[in-house]
Amino acid sequence: MRKRPVTTLFMLTSLDGKISTGATDELDVDVDFPKFAGLKEGLYQYYEIQETTDPWSLNSGRVQQKMGVNEKPLPDHHWDVSFVLLDNHHLNAHGVEYFCALSNLFVLVTSNPNHPAFSIKKDNLSVLYYEDLNFTTMLEDLHEKYGCERLTIQSGATLNAEFLRNKLFDFVDVVVAPVLIGGTETASLIGGTSFRSPNELEKLGILQLEKADVLKDSYLRLRYKVIG
Repeated sequence: MRKRPVTTLFMLTSLDGKISTGATDELDVDVDFPKFAGLKEGLYQYYEIQETTDPWSLNSGRVQQKMGVNEKPLPDHHWDVSFVLLDNHHLNAHGVEYFCALSNLFVLVTSNPNHPAFSIKKDNLSVLYYEDLNFTTMLEDLHEKYGCERLTIQSGATLNAEFLRNKLFDFVDVVVAPVLIGGTETASLIGGTSFRSPNELEKLGILQLEKADVLKDSYLRLRYKVIG
């Protein structure tokens, strides 16, 4: 078996496991949490911890479109982070150039042969094309072709579910905000298709707590090793 990077799911969640404040793109924790007393005071701790995560970060074009990268001004300097984005149709050419300007290395993973990334020539841009995307193969390619040893995953509920069901998470690191959000259609840490039979329960993610930190202003940080 080829090597793959050590992966960590790192997310900000509510106490009831929600990673958004609602079911539409207008609702988002990064936009909404700073508005509320009891949440805004301790929110900075999540961003401080985020700056200490792995030198490689994986996200999705869907999430980044929601964050506005298709319209944002281009960054004026590179971060020390290499970004991997899974995207078929959410990023436009400007969004691709945004991440080229932001990233140390930028790897765009797609199954769309007409993705705008193919028309952009940047020294730090690579495109991994898969007719049928296999997440295990993608991780192995990131390790072999780009030297990705450790990868932080900060994505949406559906993509997180794919990594979980394929046993591709090694660690889970969550910052829990002191809030309850609720809502059946509001995205949770892990989405995807619900289990329908006892036979599917072998895909559960069994966790071993490694550390629990009580942060300021009623925030928590919980770090787990995935053991099954």
